[in-house]
Amino acid sequence: MRTILVAYGSKEGQTEKIAGRIAESLAGRGHDARAVSVADDAAGEALAEADAVLLGSSIHLGAHSKAVYGFVREHRDDIEARPNGFFQVSLSSALDDEDARAEVATYLDEFVEKSGWHPQRMAAFGGALRYSEYGFLTRMMMKRIAKDATGDTDASRDYEYTDWDEVESFVADFAEFVESTAGTAAGGAAV
Repeated sequence: MRTILVAYGSKEGQTEKIAGRIAESLAGRGHDARAVSVADDAAGEALAEADAVLLGSSIHLGAHSKAVYGFVREHRDDIEARPNGFFQVSLSSALDDEDARAEVATYLDEFVEKSGWHPQRMAAFGGALRYSEYGFLTRMMMKRIAKDATGDTDASRDYEYTDWDEVESFVADFAEFVESTAGTAAGGAAV
């Protein structure tokens, strides 16, 4: 059993929901997994106790969470000393066309470049339109974006685009990766 931190930055809650599901799935595989917001002071302490770390960020208005960038800047050495991975959550990841795939790849490349961290595993998941969480201006802007992207412009309800099978596949890959490192501790010493 490994202790795995699933840290995340979430604006309207979909990245938090995905992080929670990832932690549950890892726990179901026999690991001690915990989802914690990077905005929580306990995230740094949880990282110090973790054997592995997954970090997740929402894409909001074309940018990753500033809090996630801050967490990586502050803890990059500790993150890199463990098996690690990164996932991002965006509306673009829910779309299956060449332009959307290019945009998702650009977001990932920008994250690596701006953070200076090169995650060992990466994934991109479809997010959600949470009209119920948006203020008036954001709701109007998201309706315009959704009109071209998904067509889901009925602001009286929310839409979820996360492919949970894709999330489970990523969890399985990450768990196998972490389990393959079971002979070494975070610092590389034999356990």
